[in-house]
Amino acid sequence: MTTTNRWIDICQLQDIPRNTGVCAELQGKQVAVFHILPRGSDAQSQVKAVSNFDPFSKANVLSRGLITELEQRYSIASPLLKQQFCLDTGICEQDENISINTFESRIHKGFVQLKEVS
Repeated sequence: MTTTNRWIDICQLQDIPRNTGVCAELQGKQVAVFHILPRGSDAQSQVKAVSNFDPFSKANVLSRGLITELEQRYSIASPLLKQQFCLDTGICEQDENISINTFESRIHKGFVQLKEVS
C-alpha cells in the first residue's frame, strides 16, 4: 500500500468539541477523529484518527467512546464493551493481538485533515 501526499479537509477544528470525537468518511471508510487538548496552559490541540469500527462489538461506535490518558498516551474506550485502543498504534490495551487501523491526521490552517491512502 502506497501513501500519497494528499491531505483531505474533514472539518474545522472548532467543529469538534475539545476531548471528544466525531465520525468522518475517508475513501468510503468510517474514521473516528478526536480533538485532544492536553492539560496545561501551553498545551496545543492535537487530532488523532482511527477506524470507527469496534472489532469486539462489531459496530461503528468508537467515535462516541471516552478518551483516556495515561502518561501522555491517549486511548479510546469503546462505548459498548469498554475495550481501550491506543490512538497512536491502534493496539487494544486488553488484548494486544487485536488492533484497529490508524490514520495520519493533522491540523492545518484551522482545519482537521486526514491523509489519503492509496
